[in-house]
Amino acid sequence: MPEIWLNYGITDVVLDIKAENLDQKIDSTGSTLEDSTINEKLNSINSSNPMDLVVLHNSRSVQKIISSLFTLAEQKSLPFPHVLAEKKIMNQVKAGMPEGSSINEFDNAELSNSKLVFIGEMEFDGLFGYETIATRLIKKFGQENMLNAYAKRKGNFPTPGQPTDSLEEAKNFSNNFEIQGIEIVANSKGIVDFSIGHPSETLSLTKTLESQAFQEIGKQKSMIISTGKDSSNDTLSRSFSSLWNCANAVQNGGLAILVAECKAGLGSEALQQYLEGRLAIDTLQNPTKYIGGMEDLLFLTEVQKNFQIGLVSILPEFYLKKLNLVTLSGIKDSLDYILKTQGSRQKVTVISDGARVLPR
Repeated sequence: MPEIWLNYGITDVVLDIKAENLDQKIDSTGSTLEDSTINEKLNSINSSNPMDLVVLHNSRSVQKIISSLFTLAEQKSLPFPHVLAEKKIMNQVKAGMPEGSSINEFDNAELSNSKLVFIGEMEFDGLFGYETIATRLIKKFGQENMLNAYAKRKGNFPTPGQPTDSLEEAKNFSNNFEIQGIEIVANSKGIVDFSIGHPSETLSLTKTLESQAFQEIGKQKSMIISTGKDSSNDTLSRSFSSLWNCANAVQNGGLAILVAECKAGLGSEALQQYLEGRLAIDTLQNPTKYIGGMEDLLFLTEVQKNFQIGLVSILPEFYLKKLNLVTLSGIKDSLDYILKTQGSRQKVTVISDGARVLPR
């Protein structure tokens, strides 16, 4: 019996599945950089100037770059970078930093500071096509610009891995600020590549992300999807990106089960308003005001017309039923549900790094 480990929050859970029920296991690909190569690339940064390193998104690859920057500063007898992060992820970022280092909360008013160097791992996004430093900035600071980005979407279905006019909107927004970025492409094994420069320039790494992400697997009737890392499943909104990445590979009438702890809750103002009865689905087509995460609610309603979605999480069943999601208490229950509803001989495709793959 194959034993497959899937990420669930800060831990991994095991999926025990019979060989005759396993169709294929899909993971991210690509060779990773050696430490010496990472340090060599980071040496190109002018470390003699003060640096405020801003973490808007945390992952192992982000922590690796931070640790390498601290090591280089120590070797050159230079001050450590000043690390800033959003309050909600400060403890996570701090846990991955070298002993004796400090971290402070990022103040939104500091966006015009030319010392700012934003750091993040590039992934895919249903609205923009790619999630980058530029898209994270427009989501956080460009509320009015987000309405334009939302209006320029390609349709009502998610379009991860595709260049979009919405991405151009994010690029133009980031051009308003004299800032720098360290954009990372990673897989489940480590850092594949990274780019240093203005966030409008580091977008060029989308080609590298594509090269390791696209995998032709055909249409699947049953799929179990893990995001691959806890930073991509800490909220329901974040975990949806992995679902959008895999949506084109699920048959009409099929079933996709998302494994996402969602310990930080919904992570979306639009989802919250909808569940409280303050946001109607029919307003999502042409809204007059952008509400954070409304694209995920729109995509969810459209995708559910094609296939059923289940969720393994700690979220209240009351919420999930309102979203028309099948609630499952654990990874074993997810497999049992598939075999019960689709037959004991059903073949299941398992996605182990859903945030960084694009099965087709």
